[in-house]
Amino acid sequence: MKLRHRLRIGALVNSGAADVAPHAEAAGYDLVAVTGPDAWTTLSWIAGRTTGIRLLAVGLAVPEFDPAVLARSAAALDLLSGGRLELALTGEPDVLTEAIEIIRGLHDTARPGPLRHPGPRFRIPGAQRGPAPAHHIPIAVTGPGPLPLADGWFAGTPAELRAAPDLPGEKRRAVVVPLDSGLGDLLEAVIEHGADTLLVPISDPADLGRFAAGELREAVARLLPHPLPVVAKPASVRSKRRPGIEYDAIPGSLAELAVEPGDPGYQRVRSTYMRGGAPGLVLRPRTVAEVADALAFARAHPHLPFGVRSRGHGISGRSTNDGGLVVSVAALDGIEILDESRRLVRIGPGARWMDVAQRLAPHGWAITSGDYGGVGVGGLATAGGIGWLARKHGLTIDRLVAAEMVLADGGRVRASHRENPDLFWAVRGAGGNFGVVTAFEFEADEVGNVGFAQLAVGADDPAELLVHWGRAIEEAPRDLSGQLIMGPARRGQPRIAQLAAVVESDDPQTIVGRLQPVAAVGPLYDQNVVLTPYAGIMANASPAGHDGHGEPVSRSALVDHLTPEFAKAAARLMDSGAAHWFQIRTVGGAVADVPADATAYAHRSANFSVAVMGADERRLDTAWSELRDHFDGLYLSFETGRGARVLDAAFPPATLARLRELKRRYDPGNLFRDNFNIEPGGTR
Repeated sequence: MKLRHRLRIGALVNSGAADVAPHAEAAGYDLVAVTGPDAWTTLSWIAGRTTGIRLLAVGLAVPEFDPAVLARSAAALDLLSGGRLELALTGEPDVLTEAIEIIRGLHDTARPGPLRHPGPRFRIPGAQRGPAPAHHIPIAVTGPGPLPLADGWFAGTPAELRAAPDLPGEKRRAVVVPLDSGLGDLLEAVIEHGADTLLVPISDPADLGRFAAGELREAVARLLPHPLPVVAKPASVRSKRRPGIEYDAIPGSLAELAVEPGDPGYQRVRSTYMRGGAPGLVLRPRTVAEVADALAFARAHPHLPFGVRSRGHGISGRSTNDGGLVVSVAALDGIEILDESRRLVRIGPGARWMDVAQRLAPHGWAITSGDYGGVGVGGLATAGGIGWLARKHGLTIDRLVAAEMVLADGGRVRASHRENPDLFWAVRGAGGNFGVVTAFEFEADEVGNVGFAQLAVGADDPAELLVHWGRAIEEAPRDLSGQLIMGPARRGQPRIAQLAAVVESDDPQTIVGRLQPVAAVGPLYDQNVVLTPYAGIMANASPAGHDGHGEPVSRSALVDHLTPEFAKAAARLMDSGAAHWFQIRTVGGAVADVPADATAYAHRSANFSVAVMGADERRLDTAWSELRDHFDGLYLSFETGRGARVLDAAFPPATLARLRELKRRYDPGNLFRDNFNIEPGGTR
């Protein structure tokens, strides 16, 4: 038996029969292959009208298709389709070898420097690498025999397949078979000659049912001694695998998009915004069922670090690790209006807040959501959500009405005030410990244009400025929220405080009136005030991917008031040089209207959230300790510390005890252990 990989059945269509593709997907076909002069355009059309079926470009002749151009076009289409593209190249063996080297080299963004290729047919003196595709794009070749660099071999007829030489086990074998092929002929191609990909010429959707796909799958399943892998990774990728991970046991639903250290897309997913990482495997589910499959795989590896990642940004960096598993739900990024009369919105955890703001803007709605549009919904909406509209509309979790989750055991539940209310309580402030939220339902607020101010204010006496700014914020109406950023004094330069504020009003006089007390806290060096939709403020994210390095060090605390004593201690911390970043965000107002025991986020009396960052953890902790007497709580999203100290600060004793009891109920095996872990056992 030569079959080495799980059987795939595809529809082979020409450019004029692209409408076959959606029907093929609905019929359970695994891929659609396109041939013809407009194949590339056709595949782009198909990518936008299908969700999971694989896309194969057949007969790309080299050098007619320049490999450098092909590499960039393929990466773009792979990203557009969510990692579904495959290629089949044709040409002379030496030309194809060079072409594959160039394509792989341009896709390998992890390698430093430009690609240089001084080949006999293609000469590239120096080309910038990238973009990296969404996954390792399999490349098959047609011709008399296999190529070492190719991932597979493509036969135009069963006769060519029968005459083919033996191929290494990792390489796929594809063959075009007639629509009216009998089951015996198909089994010969699959079982005797190892064809794992059968392409059937289809010109009419009605022909899809004529092919004996179901019978063939059943027959092959009976003959197979054991399940076969879905994806064959080349030796160059397998050589970089980390110990302790059963790569060949990755569920079939996840294998195509799984990213390993040797894959070309690894550089893009290994690190977070500030933290460098080197996970052994990143799983990227696209559906709720695939999330459950990913958690089952994680349960089978209890000895490894395990992180869950929504999408983008994140100060703590707990969604990456070294040598472990990461489940990224970035593909679950839908944004849907459920009930316009209630302003009810359903949002996936992989959506970014800038996309949410843009989607809601035409309705005149907004959801308070941090201050950076590149933050993923999932992390912020389970930790709290301190943002530009907090004093008027509360935290992000205060607008949450339901959450759909996959629990540690793979069970799917809905949490709301009526359904699993205990879990709904826990999700709002400690959600990372209890499951993977696959969808949030929020009641958005009516928010029109707002005033957005950015001010630069002199801070020769930083303690005095903090007191005045804090008083101005607390005395301001709730329609004003903001933040302050300061750093250490620099020799020969005035110390500047960067102030930002949002006034939820479209009346210029109201905006100016609200801002005047804030601007008066010190000499005004610069100002910029605009009237803009909330979406205009949130559209501030860089399109670049995250490439954090090292280990971030940040500390977080909640403070009721910026007293003179706190302000003096904060000034000493800034002058010590232990922190290169000092930031205060406003809370209070509507945040304090919610009872302390209503959500796991319990420190509701605070008017301010303080965060500092530094490079030396011990030095920063020493300086930070002088402020501890002024703290009342901790906001997890801005904290990188771990252990009992962090949990005791983040949750009051009664809240933490309740969370531990719920942890014992919902995650007794402590699967979700890498994100400010609340252990199910013990009292601490």
